[in-house]
Amino acid sequence: MRARRTVGAVRLGRGNGAVMLRIAPKIAIDRLLYLLSHAQGRRLRWQSHSIDASVRHELLPAIATFFVRAAERALRTGPLFGYTGREETAMMLRGRFRAAAQFRRRPGLALPLEIAYEEHTPDIPENQLLRGAARRLARLTGIQPGPRAQLRRIDAQLEGVAAPLPGVAVPSWVPNRLNRHYVDALRLAEIILRGSSFEYEGQRHAGVDGLLFNMEKIFEDFIASSLGAAIERHIGGSSQSHPRTHHLDDAGEHVLLPDLVHRLSAADGRLHPVIVVDAKYQQGVRRENLYQMLAYCTCFGLAEGHLVSASGEADSDPLRVAVPGGAIMLHRHVLDLSQPSSELSASVDGIARSIIAARSSAPRPRAGAVA
Repeated sequence: MRARRTVGAVRLGRGNGAVMLRIAPKIAIDRLLYLLSHAQGRRLRWQSHSIDASVRHELLPAIATFFVRAAERALRTGPLFGYTGREETAMMLRGRFRAAAQFRRRPGLALPLEIAYEEHTPDIPENQLLRGAARRLARLTGIQPGPRAQLRRIDAQLEGVAAPLPGVAVPSWVPNRLNRHYVDALRLAEIILRGSSFEYEGQRHAGVDGLLFNMEKIFEDFIASSLGAAIERHIGGSSQSHPRTHHLDDAGEHVLLPDLVHRLSAADGRLHPVIVVDAKYQQGVRRENLYQMLAYCTCFGLAEGHLVSASGEADSDPLRVAVPGGAIMLHRHVLDLSQPSSELSASVDGIARSIIAARSSAPRPRAGAVA
């Protein structure tokens, strides 16, 4: 069997015939957690000593410990309450009378009433995420008794909250002043719930249970978030992760999917693309990667493109590709994920500096370039 880009653990089947499959990442667990904590702008408060040495070499126990500490901080003063809209039938008026529903369902009858009101309740998306993640982790094989008991206490503390059902979209939430003490736990809960969804040929497979992570996606998210922030610190502007706003063709049928696009203000006052980056969790650069980056540069009107890979040797000289009107330089950078997490940030900053230094002073716009 070849794991390719997936890591984690999954139980296949049920009862005595069940098989537990564990797929260990090639990098240390604390490095993987560091990548997760910085991916997609999550910026969890990660420190290497956040995970006990006893679970640092096992992915699921480490994730469980990480989540328990974040959830306990969030719930230290009790569950967050919020207002949720309710519609129901009642014998007395509460809130707002739903006249249209009343006349449609009971024309000419005074009772019962169709009403709508706002209820102050803990059953809000923030608590639904926490309870869903706690239940998911508590069911997994390999979680130690201590963290499992803590997960069950978190579950009990959120009594009355509806946990997300398997296969249903993860509840959405918006950071605000009221839930800011929940943010770390919520972002980790999203990772856990999205990593527990299994589908085969478009259908959910009921005999599968576990937690799996796509290392390609984790690496792409980490590079887009951390490298974008580093470039912003050095030259200002605005970085966008995984934009889906640009197309290869005029008809808009073929979406361009770079991992990072950085924009700076131009003389016309608008933000224009000046840097495009793609992340590749692989050994070496494949021909299709170069074609892809060449398409990005051509459409954005850039003279340079940058590939960041997780292994291999960085190119000392960029690849020069002649195109009508000039040439496009394709640069390759390598981020060594085996180095301590304390050094990864410095390495990302070094890649940002190299990308900025490689910028042409005046990139030549090309046919089909988009802003």
